Amino acid sequence: MSMTKLTLNAEPALISEAKKLAAARHTSVSTLFARLVTTLGRMDTTKPPMLGPLTRKATGLLRLPSGRTSKNVLATALAEKYGLKP
Repeated sequence: MSMTKLTLNAEPALISEAKKLAAARHTSVSTLFARLVTTLGRMDTTKPPMLGPLTRKATGLLRLPSGRTSKNVLATALAEKYGLKP
C-alpha cells in the first residue's frame, strides 16, 4: 500500500500521550492514527444501537412518575435498597 506523509498539529502533551499509547501497543503513531480513523469510519452514528430482544420487549412497559427522571428513580431505588437517604 502506498503511503503519503501527513503533518498534524497538536499540543505537546497530546503528542507525548500518542507516543506512549503507540509504544504500549508496540506500534507507531501512524498506525495508531490509521486504526483510529478506520474504527471511527466503521461506526455508523446515524443508526441507533441494536437492542436485544428482551430490551425491545421491555421498552415502554414502565412510565416514570410525573416530574421524575430515570436518574432520580434509580437514585431513590438504590437508596432504599442500601438504607441510605436519597
